[in-house]
Order: sequence, then structure tokens, then C-alpha cells
Amino acid sequence: MEELYLELKDNEWPFEYTKQDRPVARAIVFDDNGDFYFVRINRDDYFGKATLIETSGGGVEEGEDLNTAIKRELKEELGAETEVICKIGVVSDYYNLIHRHNINNYFLCKVISFGDKNMTQQEIEDFHMSTLKMTYEEAVSEYEKRRETPLGRLVANREVPILKRAKEILDGMKV
Repeated sequence: MEELYLELKDNEWPFEYTKQDRPVARAIVFDDNGDFYFVRINRDDYFGKATLIETSGGGVEEGEDLNTAIKRELKEELGAETEVICKIGVVSDYYNLIHRHNINNYFLCKVISFGDKNMTQQEIEDFHMSTLKMTYEEAVSEYEKRRETPLGRLVANREVPILKRAKEILDGMKV
């Protein structure tokens, strides 16, 4: 299946300039039972007060390749050892409020095992991150519900098409 590529604009805040192009590794994570794993984020900052659902992932560190980055991020945020099944695609999106352009590289990853998480202080104290285990339908519904805030709309616009493509890939693997 061809990789998905989306170029998204931020229509929530006015564009002034971009000061950072940030490479990001993110994953749709699933298990043998067909459940999906996400992070719930509760934040109250310059983006406003919001509770969000998001794929696990984050910035690619200097000198790190995408495969290493996604495995590290999934271990840190979910405590998951995973197998990378395939790359789903890339979503280029903007956060005008913080002048950032993200190049989100999405992967489909299968859980091998769960262990301890290794989250940063910011993830623990500022974002209050926790793990969500959901069905595909529950996840789509949760993303739609979180469109009530500007940041929730940006995240849903980025992630719902990727989640749908991941479901297509998984359904194709069962044939």
C-alpha cells in the first residue's frame, strides 16, 4: 500500500513565521487482540486547557534514525517493546502559535511486550500523560470528541487519516 502524505495548515491561529522544522516519529500501536494504544494528555498552557488523545511519539534526536526514534519513543511513553510493521506515511503540519512545522513520520507498530515507561518530567508534570487502550471505533470517536478545542482540532486533523490508513493496512493483512 502506498504511503500517505498530507500537508496540513494551522487554521486555528494566525501564521506569522516558522522558526523550527521538527522531524517527529509517531506510531499507531496495536496488539494481537486488535486493540490500539494512545496517550491521553491533559494540558493547560499557551494552547489553552485541553484533554487530548494522541499517538505516541516525539521528536527525533540529533543523529537518530526514524526506526530508532520510534522504538525509543514507544518505550518511553507506553513502556512498549514493539515491532515496526511498516511506515504509514508523513503528515506535515504547523503549530502557528509556537512557530513550528512538524514533519510527522508515522509507523504501524505491533506490541511485543510492555514494561516500565521512561517519560520526561514535562510529560509527567505538564502533560499528565497516561496510556489509553482502545478499539478502532473508540479511538475515532475520541478524536472527534476532542475537536472541541483548537489544539484538539489540529491533532485530530493530523491523526484520524493516519489511523484510518492503519486500519486499512491491518484489514489487508488479515486477508
